[in-house]
Amino acid sequence: MNYEILLKEHQLKVTPQRIGILSLMSEAGHITVDNLFSSIKKQFYSISLATLYKNINAMLKKSLITEVKVPEMKTHYEITKTPHAHLICSKCGEHKDILYNIENLSKSIASENSYEVDKASLIILGLCPKCK
Repeated sequence: MNYEILLKEHQLKVTPQRIGILSLMSEAGHITVDNLFSSIKKQFYSISLATLYKNINAMLKKSLITEVKVPEMKTHYEITKTPHAHLICSKCGEHKDILYNIENLSKSIASENSYEVDKASLIILGLCPKCK
């Protein structure tokens, strides 16, 4: 994945820190700020947590990355992909993307309830094969 092009496509300035953040997110798939911060500090010793949040917020605003919010768990971040759902292990916290057309589901629900949907996400909690 070419992170420079990705940043430019989202009208964001290309910086080494942003490339590092995206690289770590891509490698992890889904990552918390805590894990991202401890990993990015290995590349950029002087980066502060405030700088990391500033970059995350800028990328969120431009929809380059997405928040994966799960009740009673820390928020995870991922590079924005095609619409999909998440399987999350309630014991070990493993996040897994599953292909599911959320757009069709949200359109159907919106139509049936006369809503205008801005955003939809589907999170399914359970036990992964390792934790069963």
